[in-house]
Amino acid sequence: MATGQPSGARQRTPRAFPRGRSADDEARAAVRAALGAMPLRRDMLVEHLHALQGRHGALYPAHLVALAEALRLAPVEVFEVATFYAHFEMLADGGAPPPPVINVCSGLPCAMRPRPALPHGARIVEAPCMGACDEAPACSARPRDVATPAPRPMPVLDALRAGRLTRDAILDALDVAGLRGMGGAGFPVARKWRAVLAQPGPRHLVVNADEGEPGTFKDRWCLEREPHRVLEGALVAAEAIEAEAIWLYVRDEYPEARRILAEMAPALPARRPVHLRRGAGAYVCGDETALLESLEGKRGYPRHKPPFPGERGLFGHPTLIHNVETLWWLPELLATPDAPARFAASGRNGHKGERLFSLSGRVKRPGVYRAPIGITARDLIETHGGGMEEGHGFAAYLPGGASGGILPAAMADLPLAFGVLEPLGCFVGSGAVVVLSDRDDLAEAARNLLRFFRDESCGQCTPCRVGTQKAVHLLEAPRWDRALLEDLAQAMADGSICGLGQAAMNPVRALLRHFPKEAVP
Repeated sequence: MATGQPSGARQRTPRAFPRGRSADDEARAAVRAALGAMPLRRDMLVEHLHALQGRHGALYPAHLVALAEALRLAPVEVFEVATFYAHFEMLADGGAPPPPVINVCSGLPCAMRPRPALPHGARIVEAPCMGACDEAPACSARPRDVATPAPRPMPVLDALRAGRLTRDAILDALDVAGLRGMGGAGFPVARKWRAVLAQPGPRHLVVNADEGEPGTFKDRWCLEREPHRVLEGALVAAEAIEAEAIWLYVRDEYPEARRILAEMAPALPARRPVHLRRGAGAYVCGDETALLESLEGKRGYPRHKPPFPGERGLFGHPTLIHNVETLWWLPELLATPDAPARFAASGRNGHKGERLFSLSGRVKRPGVYRAPIGITARDLIETHGGGMEEGHGFAAYLPGGASGGILPAAMADLPLAFGVLEPLGCFVGSGAVVVLSDRDDLAEAARNLLRFFRDESCGQCTPCRVGTQKAVHLLEAPRWDRALLEDLAQAMADGSICGLGQAAMNPVRALLRHFPKEAVP
């Protein structure tokens, strides 16, 4: 793993430490002991905070002041980051470390199951989706035993470096395959690469492994089962765009995946630094620009666009950002000359390609399934999920996780593909299909999703911060004020900076539109 100064990182001009509380020698020593050989750079701030909390059980003001001094930052800059992320716990100086926490998932797929038995006296904390929807109900008291896979050859990377595969050939192959970004937006991959290549270097490659959309767990599956495919895809992409460095940002809820990457990274045949970074419990960092802010050691506040990351991204330089699944496909698509055409032809109902679907909820076999783009929800449930659970009738489904809306079973024969469901106020997004039955309360499902968005709003923009709170309040009323909910939804969609606020009301709007009598109070 790279530990030196990252290419393109901004240098801070040394200055006198600002007035205010001063660090004491005991706190300075504690910080030095916790950080060890970690470099003192602003972009490492989140990692520094993890190290301090890991050593002392919590974050203490005295330590944060000493850390600010070591980084030559104002204390407020460290405190605002420490208090932004949900997984950091602040205590007063001298306070005893808190007992260990057991996180219990409150995401919709887990909320549909009875709460698991927990140790008596444990400190229980309700947590947002933990990316283990196929194992619902999920909690951190059940650690997952995942072994690090053995290293494998990287033939596509070897072919690229040997000149048998060129960048132009890769771009042509991606065009033929029709590969899109699988994080949710579905932007054509080849077009994204060309946009980044059109900008002068230095460039960066960022791997977004911060999937936090309730119902989504395919990236965790890729990282735990076939991390070599993801890493080869990342190395190929970095080589193709001539990136200065590769940045792997992994959500904190995926300790097994992070461990696997940490163990595999030193042996990678990389010609550029590979930086592994750990999230700290912020769904909004799944937004590509909020993720960039976090990588730079700041609060995960989404940036205004334009400029787009491909123009001005990490440290102000052109940055190619891909989610895990997108990179997972590259080695297969580039393995043989006919692979792109075969991939394109594998789609259904006029759509190109395949993708990984996260299937959870009231199905017999929840899990990650590779299926054609354009498959229907009904076919996905019957063919891959083994049908509905015994005693449950198919009533509704989320086609794209929490923000993708809710559709009735009567619309389960529509293709799960980009651009198909948007006229209905829904979208396929990250491919997270959550199935609900006639025994589930759809209004309560909507409340669950809105509580998630309320808790995960970063608070930067008023329409999202206040709108999600107001929405939860309105949904808890005995009867819903439909007109007011629609007005609120439109205001949030029009005025929010990022997709969280823009799409938070999609489940509510979908219920008002598609379940006007059956589900809406």
